[in-house]
Amino acid sequence: MNKKERSKAVATKMLALFETPAGFALFKVLNEKKLDNVEDLWKEFETPEVARKMVTLKAFDKFESTTDALSSATHLVDSKLPKGLRKFLKAECAGETLVVADSKLGKAISDKLEINCVNNAAVAELMRGLRSQLSELIVGLAGSDIVPMSLGLSHSLSRYKLKFSPDKVDTMIVQAIGLLDDLDKELNTYAMRVREWYGWHFPELAKIIQDNVQFAKTVKSMGVRTNAADLDFSAILAEEVESEMKEVAVISMGTEVSDHDMLNIKSLCDQVIQLSEYRAQLFDYLRSRMNAIAPNLTVVVGELVGARLIAHAGSLMNLAKYPASTVQILGAEKALFRALKTKHETPKYGLIYHASLIGQAPPKFKGKIARVLAAKSALSTRVDALGDDADASIGIESRAKVEARLRQLEGRALGKISGAAKGKAKIESYDKDRKKDTPGVLSAAKAYNPAADSTIGAAIQPDSGKKMKDKKKKQDEAQVVEEVTVVQTSTKKKSKKNKASKEEPDATTTPVAVEIVQVKTEGKTKKKKAVKEAAEDIQVTEAVVATTTSELKSSKKKRKAEVAVEVAVEEVVQEKKKKKKKKVSED
Repeated sequence: MNKKERSKAVATKMLALFETPAGFALFKVLNEKKLDNVEDLWKEFETPEVARKMVTLKAFDKFESTTDALSSATHLVDSKLPKGLRKFLKAECAGETLVVADSKLGKAISDKLEINCVNNAAVAELMRGLRSQLSELIVGLAGSDIVPMSLGLSHSLSRYKLKFSPDKVDTMIVQAIGLLDDLDKELNTYAMRVREWYGWHFPELAKIIQDNVQFAKTVKSMGVRTNAADLDFSAILAEEVESEMKEVAVISMGTEVSDHDMLNIKSLCDQVIQLSEYRAQLFDYLRSRMNAIAPNLTVVVGELVGARLIAHAGSLMNLAKYPASTVQILGAEKALFRALKTKHETPKYGLIYHASLIGQAPPKFKGKIARVLAAKSALSTRVDALGDDADASIGIESRAKVEARLRQLEGRALGKISGAAKGKAKIESYDKDRKKDTPGVLSAAKAYNPAADSTIGAAIQPDSGKKMKDKKKKQDEAQVVEEVTVVQTSTKKKSKKNKASKEEPDATTTPVAVEIVQVKTEGKTKKKKAVKEAAEDIQVTEAVVATTTSELKSSKKKRKAEVAVEVAVEEVVQEKKKKKKKKVSED
């Protein structure tokens, strides 16, 4: 205590507020000077007789019920002033100094009730002494009574702090969805066994009745296929299916079955029917639990998907701690790590893929809708886990936003969304001839041209004739250039071969070999002449092309250049023909 607090304590009486499991106790401090010596204050509470000289009970406010005690305890944990304590202090502590263990509670009391509150090291030691001698200072409150009261109050308080409620037990959802999946597997196994077993006697029935439960009920009521004509299956099957089954039963290719075998088949059908009924009952239970525990998540993704997400995460609180990116791929961990290891594309969705909103989306938009839906699911899960409201308003709003996003993505097939329009769809102009102001759907249709259908007797306009001539001339020029390049390459190859073949025969060769060499050399001389003539032709054509290209540059001599090109092309073609004739005559 400082000097100011000491002067106030001397001027007024000092009272100590102590909270017990049974109620609030108000003690009067008899010897206030001993609070100055904090180190020796514990000696004043060694025995009940010494403690009664230090403090005495002034008033006690008893809790009326357990709920009253729990509400008061929860207010004190949050450093808030309960209503019962407020009335008690107004009546018993007017104009006096109050010793409080919690400084935040003392501030709340001083602000609302205008009572001077003290909290320091001496107060903490005083509270420790009061707790040690509590049963002796409060008459009628034994130690055996305080222990069970404090234990029950602590359990109730811990439930409140953990937001515990019998209706908020998510472990029931985890067990129910696990059992539901197991039942589905067992039902499929039993149903396939019934179909295979009864198929030996009536194999055509498996194709007629597709539903497993209807198949089991039909087999149980019918037994041997010969009884089908005399029985009524209107309560199980539709009229068309029933009539078809009765017709096929007469001409069935199945084998005969004994009564003992049929009895076992019927018992298996009973198991299938019972499991299907229990499965429906379990699904109703799961739906009710999901609506009570996670109403917002149920609205967004559905009962089964929401329950599988909670079961995969372990609890609703664990799922609420996950970010939206984790919720999106929850259930596809193997694919994710395999993609990261092999450096491939990561999965876009996991368990959330089975939600109805993703099923409604087109294949190319499933990834985007999964991302949006995961974000809304994460938000809804946090509201369900940490919120106090039991309504599903946030889930309904989130689902509406996801549906709006889906419609927006589907609308982009008609037109792209403009960035300046702030979300409004703007259809771009499809036809260049159409004005931008007119919409694409309401634009006027183009006029039909019937002349485009006729393919016979089309009149050629003069402009089109000129274009055709120009195209032919360009093609001829390209052919001439190609022929020149081919001749140049052939001359290079022949010159290399001639150099290699200029070697003279050895002196040891025979006269027959000499004659063969002479014949080969004569053939080579003829080829040399042909190569020289081709080279001359190349030079002529190059000169012609050079002159024609230079003349084409000038606009005035364009026509002359075209004529020169035609003449040059004709000369080259004629020279080729002459050369071919000479070669044929020489051969």
